[in-house]
Amino acid sequence: MKSIETLKNIWKIEDLRNRILITVLFVAIYRFGSYVVLPGIDANMLTRLHEQTGEGLMSLLNMFSGGAFSNASIFALGIMPYISASIVIQLLAIAVPYFQKLQREGESGRRKINQYTRYLTICILVFQAPAYLVNLKMTAGQALNASVDWTWFMITSTIILAAGSMFILWLGERITDKGIGNGVSMIIMIGIIARLPQSFVQELTTRLASPGAGGLVMFLFEIVVLLFVTAAAILLVQGVRKIPVQYAKQTAGGRQIGGARQYIPLKVNAANVMPIIFAQAIMFIPITLIGFSSNIDEASGFVRALMDHTSFWYNFIFFVLILVFTYFYTAITINPTQMAEDMKRNNGFIPGIKPGKNTAEYIDTVMSRITLPGSIFLGLIAILPAFAGVFGVQPEFAQFFGGTSLLILVGVVLDTLQQVESHLLMRHYDGLLSSGRIKGRSGVAAY
Repeated sequence: MKSIETLKNIWKIEDLRNRILITVLFVAIYRFGSYVVLPGIDANMLTRLHEQTGEGLMSLLNMFSGGAFSNASIFALGIMPYISASIVIQLLAIAVPYFQKLQREGESGRRKINQYTRYLTICILVFQAPAYLVNLKMTAGQALNASVDWTWFMITSTIILAAGSMFILWLGERITDKGIGNGVSMIIMIGIIARLPQSFVQELTTRLASPGAGGLVMFLFEIVVLLFVTAAAILLVQGVRKIPVQYAKQTAGGRQIGGARQYIPLKVNAANVMPIIFAQAIMFIPITLIGFSSNIDEASGFVRALMDHTSFWYNFIFFVLILVFTYFYTAITINPTQMAEDMKRNNGFIPGIKPGKNTAEYIDTVMSRITLPGSIFLGLIAILPAFAGVFGVQPEFAQFFGGTSLLILVGVVLDTLQQVESHLLMRHYDGLLSSGRIKGRSGVAAY
């Protein structure tokens, strides 16, 4: 079989084999740390914390940490503080001239930006770690050893949680350098996949145990829908609109003649999962504000609806925010004017379009046209877990029907396959597919 032969070819390539083994080793270390409980915590007394993270918005945090959040693990905060810091630095690179200058300095500027991102990550951890510990005390205070001084526990546990998150970041960087690549994304994906077997078994058990749950037929229908949604997410990640560009050659006599024709790939979803992350950050505000209130029942019905991720108003506002943030993030990451200037500088032009301003307007028009369906498609995928919950799918399993988790899984898997494909084809082995190419999130095929 071709798949078995491909696996043999992968094992024959020493560099690729070592990279895969190193990746597996680092992933195993990460998963082991997810079960190492904070000192002074009784893991058997965390039932209420498990219930709190079993549904609602808290289940998303638990999913991205691979269950470490509900285990009160040393890795409880996961990689998300670094992701938050990266988002802030990206926004600063748009608004602050100093960070814009760093982006243009190449490798040295990138190192400085990474350094600032780590510093900001530590600052975020200094606030997030005590907040997590306070929530742990309020939710599962009985799990804390009575002989432990609370102040001392807060100080030591904050240091441990911060060190745990920074260690995860280090693992991700080692996977990028020594492993198969995409280290931070790989860490997030492993955290998401770690919850899949348990959610799968829980959903199957529920369908078979409950008389009115539909049994095995309903479960198989759910799997078919999940596969269909996954295929749709792959199309969204790989969707590209190509613009032809003609490059002119200058002859010895000074005349310009037509040269090679190339294509500019414009992604249908240029913002990837960033709009969902931004929108979810906004939707976390109501539950954060209510957390400061002594009585949740005092909140209005509309605010309580915003705390329920299956409610109409929550999903409607979530959907609209994704549309807005998709256009916003696409606008700040893609500069049609700069693209038109670079094209003109290299004697390139779009057939039928004048170079310069007209080219920039044409690219902007094309981006606006493909961003609209892309943003709507992204918004629909983001709210699909709520629809799955309405139809009786268990909350943990429903998270795999769309949202950030599914898009991250699809994107990272495609990128990883593209890396492996490149190693195989570079050494003249058959690729993973008969066509010999896989498109990653960049939208560019690997040959």
